[in-house]
Parts: sequence; C-alpha cells; structure tokens
Amino acid sequence: MKRILVTGALGQIGSELVPALRERYGEDHVVASDIRMPAAGSALSNGPFHHVDCTSQRQIQEAVRRFEVGTIYHLASLLSAVAEERPQTAWDVNMGGLYRVLEVARENSCAVFVPSSIGAFGPSTPKDDTPQETLQRPTTMYGVTKVAGELLCDYYHTRFGVDSRGLRYPGLISYVAPPGGGTTDYAVEIYYDAIEHGRYSCFLGPNTRLDMMYMPDAVKAAIDLMEADGARLEHRNAFNVAAMNFTPEEVAAEIAKHIPEFTISYTVDPVRQGIADSWPNSIDDTTAREEWGWSPSHDLESMTSDMLEQLRRKLGAAG
Repeated sequence: MKRILVTGALGQIGSELVPALRERYGEDHVVASDIRMPAAGSALSNGPFHHVDCTSQRQIQEAVRRFEVGTIYHLASLLSAVAEERPQTAWDVNMGGLYRVLEVARENSCAVFVPSSIGAFGPSTPKDDTPQETLQRPTTMYGVTKVAGELLCDYYHTRFGVDSRGLRYPGLISYVAPPGGGTTDYAVEIYYDAIEHGRYSCFLGPNTRLDMMYMPDAVKAAIDLMEADGARLEHRNAFNVAAMNFTPEEVAAEIAKHIPEFTISYTVDPVRQGIADSWPNSIDDTTAREEWGWSPSHDLESMTSDMLEQLRRKLGAAG
C-alpha cells in the first residue's frame, strides 16, 4: 500500500484526521505534514512527519517521492475570517497551494482529497436546503478560493485523470484543536467558555442559523469518500454534507441542560456576521447520501454531551 500524505496536519481537521487514518491504515503509512512542527509528545509525533510549505511545489514533490505517497489529503488553507483580513495571502495559500498539490498529484499519479465549504455559496444562493448544484457567487476571498478550488479539481480530473474528491463542509466543531479563524468558531468557543467561565459572549447574532458537524463525522466523511467506488461518483469534488443545524441561541440552550447556570450574551462582529449571513441556512446533502452512502452519527444533543465530557477532561474541570 502506498502512503498517505496529509498537508496542514496541525490544523483543526488534520489533528483528528491523522490519528484516524493511522488507526485505520497503520502509523507508518500516514505522513503528517505542516509548515509548523508538532509539539513533542503530541499525537501527530507518533508517526512520520515532514515539514511542507504548500506554496513550494518542490517541498510537496519531495515529500511525495520520499515517502512513496499515493493519496494526498490537502488540508492546508486560511479559513474564512483570517482570509478576509489577509486576502492576498489567502489566494496564495488556498489557490497556489492547491494548484501545486494537483500538479504533484498529476506527475505522480496520486489521488487527492480537498475540503470545500458552505463558504463556496453566496447571498444569491438559495438559503434553505441549498441543492448540490446551484448558483455560487460568494462575496468573500475564502469563498472565491473554494469555488475556484472546486473547479480546478474538476478540471484536473477531466483533463488529466487525477482522482480528485472533496466535500463542502459546514461549520466544524472539535475539542482536540482550537479554532483556527473561521466564522463558525463560536460553536467551539462556547463550550470552552461554558466550562471555564459559565458564560459566553457570541460574535454572531442569536438567530444566525447554520449547518454544523462534529469532527468525528467530518473525519468519517473524508475517509468514506476516499474509499468509495470512483465509478459511482458523479460530482466528486464538491459534495454537500450536513449533520446538524442550529443557532447560537439553540446551542446555548442545549449547554444549559448540562450547566444550568450558563448564560450567553451577544457582541456581534459585523465582519463575521456578514460572512455568516451570506451562507445558506441549511444545505441538502441527498447527493452524498445516494452516491456514496453518507450518514452522520452525531446530532446537537449527542455532540454537546460528548464535547462537555471531553473538554472537562482536557481542561481538568470538575464534573
């Protein structure tokens, strides 16, 4: 079996995807890579690691050839809020990095997984039950790079035969890695602050409705898609996937079932609120369910229970 390379492995998805891949395929068969080095004793240090800056095609090529890589999970990117602060850098990293990964994949016959996002949609997209194929006119640099990335992956598949696949992730929630500059970071921060302070000030308004997903489901979706029979995949690079749907007010109410004294207030950040308002309220993932059997395992209730349990353990907080 050829090895798997994960770029951006120290990010929110990579921190949980790498251990899951190593458990499934063996530690030696999964190479973690990032522009940063993992902390000594961290989970990602229990297997091969290679320093890779994805804006350098030479470094990607070196890692692929040195470790005899057959599949690349390309996660390195700037997220939505950070990308709005640094749009030129976001283009260089998100698009430049993806182009170089696809070129290396073309030259070395690698399969490629690339995450897209609900950020690929825009204010003119249907807001409710957003279909698989619809109008995409995002108004953020992050969204622009995601749409362009979807099209570039499609091009490399149809033009060069690269086995490229991808998902449009909703907001992702994890207790393993801290938030990385996304518009949906509130849905992670709220659990930390609930345990540590018993209160949270949210940067989105109380009725901002978005699709969300617990990280174990996000990891499962990526692996399931890459293991799916390619002959059944009609859409390949931009599958809508959904799991749960809620507002800040609703997740706060669910937390209060476990921490009755918990309170939430709102100090709306106009930039991130504007980004959230440009995204769909909910998306339709029927295509993913039909083409490769997508089905999430977690809802708001089960996720909240597990998040609080795991974070109490992580933070050393009392019951």
